[in-house]
Amino acid sequence: MRRAALLRMALAVLTGVATLRPAQAAAPTLTLKLTHGGALLTGALSVTRADELTGVWSSVGRARMLRCAPRCEVVSGLPVQGVLTLGESSGYRVVLGGNFKVGQKVSLVLRYRNAQITNVMATVAR
Repeated sequence: MRRAALLRMALAVLTGVATLRPAQAAAPTLTLKLTHGGALLTGALSVTRADELTGVWSSVGRARMLRCAPRCEVVSGLPVQGVLTLGESSGYRVVLGGNFKVGQKVSLVLRYRNAQITNVMATVAR
């Protein structure tokens, strides 16, 4: 009897942990490239299932998300189909306004459509 109760409790804990597993596969390596008046986020975001990036925030405020094909325009979300590559040569960009220094660590909060929130660190580079 006691063994059955322990097994049920273990099963409940395991299923609770399984449902709390985040959509974010691994902590991404992101950098901020200095631009005139701010910084451009570069790197790759990966998720385990198709989702949409709906917001990026830092200590200086909300970042602008851009779709750049053929010209850059501000959008409310960026589709993530497994991996989303961000940078100056990609079709999608995230830009932060403000004053940054090379080597500075900036904490970013990423929000996805499925209400998943991820905290990441990005280092400012030239």
